[in-house]
Amino acid sequence: MKVRLYILIAVAISISSCGEYEKLLKSTDYELKKTKAREFFDTDQYARAAELFSQVIPRFRATDESEELNWLNAQCYYRMKQYEVAGSFFKSLVEQYPFGDYAEEATFLGALCDYNIAPRAELDQENARSAIEGFTVFINRFGNSPKVGEAQEYLRILQDRLVEKSYLNARLYYNMRQYKAAITALTNSLKEYSESKYREEMMYLKLHSMFLYAEKSVPNKQKERYQETLDDYFSFMEEYPESKYSKEVQKIYETTAGYLKIDPVNNLVNNQ
Repeated sequence: MKVRLYILIAVAISISSCGEYEKLLKSTDYELKKTKAREFFDTDQYARAAELFSQVIPRFRATDESEELNWLNAQCYYRMKQYEVAGSFFKSLVEQYPFGDYAEEATFLGALCDYNIAPRAELDQENARSAIEGFTVFINRFGNSPKVGEAQEYLRILQDRLVEKSYLNARLYYNMRQYKAAITALTNSLKEYSESKYREEMMYLKLHSMFLYAEKSVPNKQKERYQETLDDYFSFMEEYPESKYSKEVQKIYETTAGYLKIDPVNNLVNNQ
């Protein structure tokens, strides 16, 4: 019986609370709304606080409280993990108050919101690029901030994700046997991310793509494309003379040299 009584009391309090909140939303007392919004924020009732802040902020736009109210509103969405909305509010806050009290933290959190919604490498990386831009701006503008080290670590993670995305895109063309597209994608990726951890594999995939593209070309294009394959072979061997792909690369060379009527043994010696 006591348990049931407690439940009934809790339900009654909840209904009463909801009724009071609905009245508050309809109220024209914006000072009261502002006070209650702060109270809700302080007690972790972020959804209610945000709804009230949305009504209060336009009324206090030209006051000294405007910056703080916008900051608290953005914080509500951030703490509810609604990062897309929070990010837009943080960025808007920095635009409105570039030298305000919350500019430093809002710049950081705006970038962090983009980071939090950036998907895995296989998917579109627009948010990752926005996060990179945001953290870069933060580091450049607030170089003495204690969060610079954290921002740099996020940048490293995001750059690795873009490298992986570039690698996966290029490899996809290779797996689909679209060798011309693979050559272009691999060339661009190697140029853009010259220190990539995938570099050796990508250089091999490019060489193999060039070889297969030459092999499947029409006769009047084959000589030119085999010659390009040979040039790429020497570039690969110069960079990775003891590559884990050495056996595959040697086969590519021997077939290419045979087509071009080059003595593989003598040519190897002459080009070492």
